[in-house]
Amino acid sequence: MPEYKIMLDAGHGGADPGAVYEGRQEKDDNLRLMLAVGKILSENGIDVVYTRTTDVYQTPFEKAMLANQSGANFFISFHRNSSPRANQYDGVEILLYDKRGIKFEMAENILGAMGEVGFREIGIEERPGLVVLRRTKMPALLLEIGFINSDIDNQLFDEKFDEIAEGIANAILGTLEENEIEGPTYYRVQTGIFRNKENADRMLYQLTDKGYPAFLIYQDGLYKVQVGAFLQLGNAVNMEQRLRDDGYSTLIVTK
Repeated sequence: MPEYKIMLDAGHGGADPGAVYEGRQEKDDNLRLMLAVGKILSENGIDVVYTRTTDVYQTPFEKAMLANQSGANFFISFHRNSSPRANQYDGVEILLYDKRGIKFEMAENILGAMGEVGFREIGIEERPGLVVLRRTKMPALLLEIGFINSDIDNQLFDEKFDEIAEGIANAILGTLEENEIEGPTYYRVQTGIFRNKENADRMLYQLTDKGYPAFLIYQDGLYKVQVGAFLQLGNAVNMEQRLRDDGYSTLIVTK
């Protein structure tokens, strides 16, 4: 397996306890589980960095900034859910910016692992408005590991804590191994889709004249103009911003 750097984040902290139930504070559960998962990942050759390892508060923007400055390949934030009434809901949910690329595959694997531990699998939801998912340049996941005001979930969290940490870590490692076998994910910036090749060629020539590494592919009966092929999502995001500043409509796609 190639070298990977993963930033782990324990949600909330300091004066922000997160959700609270009968004296139990989300920030403490988040930190404990994050550190346990990080230990397993480190023992398996992953370069693990953390937003926090003590009880301190950071804004979501600070967390995203730390992740972007770290050069990490992935950002994974640990949380616990809560509901308006105690024991109203239970289960594990994973939040993503969108359901594309390796992060979605990793989310599916983590969710399945939590189902095997005994949690109800709520599912995977797109939440593009969350700062730690929107502002991070690398693939990012936010894990809601059970409801803190669910007695069922708290019992699972406490009695099967080691299994939960191992399940999350093994799902992450398994996803990385599978993608190494299948080949890396490339991020491309798509700038146009045409039925008429002449229109696609016109945009292609325009982009190449401006110095963009543009190319044309034919897929599903359509001509697609794309720019670049990046291993790092952050590089694709930078290219996307350049194109938007230049007046193009864009969409990041994966290969």
